[in-house]
Amino acid sequence: MTVLREVTGVIAAGLGGALLADAVPHTVKGMTGERFPTLFATPPGVGLSPPLHNVAWGVLNLAAGGALARRVGSPKDRAAAATGGVAMAFVLAHYFGGLDLSGDRAGR
Repeated sequence: MTVLREVTGVIAAGLGGALLADAVPHTVKGMTGERFPTLFATPPGVGLSPPLHNVAWGVLNLAAGGALARRVGSPKDRAAAATGGVAMAFVLAHYFGGLDLSGDRAGR
């Protein structure tokens, strides 16, 4: 295996883990009927999107993350996927923790 292929596999696994982690809050918020920030909101990432947009964004993240994580096989890839997922969880907690989401159900 070439070094480039190994590095690309680790990066893809890490990105796959991050996308899978990002799928969780959007899918859960959408399924519970709550508004939550997405890139489609105004302003992007801050405004609240309707539940259907969140489910769509969550499913898109799940599909992309699953496609990338599907290639995970080596211990390095598994570690990268886990690290990407955990890192994204902390990033999301920090980011969304700083937003005022008190109007979760407003405008429904």
